[in-house]
Amino acid sequence: MLIKTRGIVLSYLKYRETSIIARVYTERLGVQTYVVNSVRKAKPPGRIALFQPFTLLELVAYVARGSSGLTRLAEFRCAEPFQTLPYEVAKSSVVLFLSEVVGRAVREEEQNEPLFAFLHDSILAFDRQPHGAENFALVFLLELANYLGFGTSSGGELTDQVIMAGHAATVSGSTGPATLRLREFDHYFDELLRDPAGSTIPNGRVRHELLNVLIRYYQLHVEQMGEIRSLDILSEVLN
Repeated sequence: MLIKTRGIVLSYLKYRETSIIARVYTERLGVQTYVVNSVRKAKPPGRIALFQPFTLLELVAYVARGSSGLTRLAEFRCAEPFQTLPYEVAKSSVVLFLSEVVGRAVREEEQNEPLFAFLHDSILAFDRQPHGAENFALVFLLELANYLGFGTSSGGELTDQVIMAGHAATVSGSTGPATLRLREFDHYFDELLRDPAGSTIPNGRVRHELLNVLIRYYQLHVEQMGEIRSLDILSEVLN
């Protein structure tokens, strides 16, 4: 059976000589894994670009039968071409980081229209945002947590959970100073939750620490979340 749906690319792996295995968050089926044939050929050019992280696609896909989640795409095309994400290093680094987080945190193979709408609309807004996007990853992760069922209403609640789980020392330094350091972050998280545009985060170093705290928070709530390798890459381009 074939189904038409919109999709958001999360990642892909090379498969055989010219094909890939792509993980896509779809509007109608949740997370799906597809074999996509012949996209790594020299001709037609550019088709592999359609499977870069967070690319928005329109798909015609086969529906998997039985327990196997691996199926194939009959058709695919770009739904809404990006204006900036592939061309600006800072934005593409944010996309790489967030697609890794979403790929680890979102695994359900079922329809979730509110979550799909949030991801779709957030990605497009980030692409269209001409300036002031340095805090986008932080705001995105705080909002995504609401859709995943573990959102928080205050910075103090968030850092309390990280501290109680014993993650304070992994954020910055030894346990004592790190705990005090996390308390300094409470008001930044409160700003991001209530008025992101008015955030007073001073620099990229603090943004990196805040993202590190958020990843620890996600690890508390998402089973087998693991380490997010692209966070170090993102830290190099944060302003």
